[in-house]
Amino acid sequence: MCNLYSNTMPVEAMRQLFGVSPAQDELGNAEPLPAIFPKGRAPIVGMSEDGTRWLKNSHWGFVLPQVSKKTGKPIQPKAVNNARDDKLRTSSFWRKSFEERRCLVPATSFCEAKGRKPATYVWFGVTGEGDRPPFAFAGIWRPFVGNYGGEHRELVTSSIVTTTPNELVRETHPDRMPMILQPEDYETWLTGDPDMAFDLIRPYPASAMVVHQQGEDLKSDRAGL
Repeated sequence: MCNLYSNTMPVEAMRQLFGVSPAQDELGNAEPLPAIFPKGRAPIVGMSEDGTRWLKNSHWGFVLPQVSKKTGKPIQPKAVNNARDDKLRTSSFWRKSFEERRCLVPATSFCEAKGRKPATYVWFGVTGEGDRPPFAFAGIWRPFVGNYGGEHRELVTSSIVTTTPNELVRETHPDRMPMILQPEDYETWLTGDPDMAFDLIRPYPASAMVVHQQGEDLKSDRAGL
């Protein structure tokens, strides 16, 4: 799973890497994000009906309404920020978004915690040029309109697809890892039919990944700035 990642790419770099025109960029003068947590601001790349790509801020986590077990009244919704690959086509919570609203989630590293009290935070990335080569997670998105945190909200929400871990990530998290897409697969993930998109789901090669840093209380990848 993934509950913390970073995206320290400048907006212009994201537009160039993911083929988004300035007219379709809704981020504005967004600052680098060295720590993105569930319910936080998460830029995503999606596809319009006319085939153009857009870049928007999303709320990381599909909103799942909840009610109090004691009173039966609505309480703060839960943000479901990871979508398991084995649930994408079987769960009504994920299926329509996987079929119709796939997205790219730009990132420069992601973190998994190992152990407790204290936990060791391990920041992973991909190999390539520069200190923190950019990449994209496979994601899905959907709109949310309703009461959230005591006020009416209209949100674009996103979730990151997770799959089985490769050999590198397994040492820290033995069950899941976020699905990193190969650049040549971006278009298929965004526009291919569900079968084509599902066939892309696999662990990213461990040989093409690195550990950027690790240690106690490293809840931000500011070293990537």
